[in-house]
Amino acid sequence: MDIRLYLVNGSHPCVTVEKALQIKGLPYSVVELPPPAHMAVMKLRFGKRTVPGIEIDGEKISGSREILRRLDLIVPEPPIFPADPAERARVEEAEAWGDDILQPLVRRLLWPTFRAHPELLAAYSEGSKLPPIPAPVLKASAPLITAIEMKANGASEVTYREDLRTIPAILDHIDGLVADGTIGGEEPNAADLQILASLDLLMTMADLRALIEPRPCGQATLRLFPDTPVRAPGGSIPADLLAAA
Repeated sequence: MDIRLYLVNGSHPCVTVEKALQIKGLPYSVVELPPPAHMAVMKLRFGKRTVPGIEIDGEKISGSREILRRLDLIVPEPPIFPADPAERARVEEAEAWGDDILQPLVRRLLWPTFRAHPELLAAYSEGSKLPPIPAPVLKASAPLITAIEMKANGASEVTYREDLRTIPAILDHIDGLVADGTIGGEEPNAADLQILASLDLLMTMADLRALIEPRPCGQATLRLFPDTPVRAPGGSIPADLLAAA
């Protein structure tokens, strides 16, 4: 089976799909695209501007939720969707929330942070297979890159403040999913992959990691993604805004 995954380095929905491929034991190759140029490439190849996209023996599938379902059909064991209809419905509801609510919030928090601290782009480029961009060039191009990405993701100073205020409620909701067994079990399901990949990316920011890590959802994230480093040091989020979270 020939599997080719189109991704942006560090993208949380791409991490979701990579983890699913690893759980299924499926070998795959990676086509890494640079942001924000990935939008044009993905639109041309998959009909949608967002990553991830995957080609499985020539079949093109776009979007993490669609890809997870296809993988579960191709390789049923181990399953990432429960067989019991009621349990599957709970997992799918949580997965949809992770995709529709949490995933965009993470982007809206990251890109304004990059705009305020362009030096962080180099730290978040670590692990990329693309030819390295010299730090001065990356820093000089940061205003354009962040402006394009903020517009594409609906991020602004207003959303930045509002999203930080919602962090406690967001974490309470995820803790509730851990408490009722929807996520955080021994065998990760689709909701684990969708939600915890987003929390994992938030925890690369030291300011937010301090809020997330002690919680049940933070511990569940560390079990699934134990090796992700902090990339944005403390103080990257203004103290007055962080206080609201």
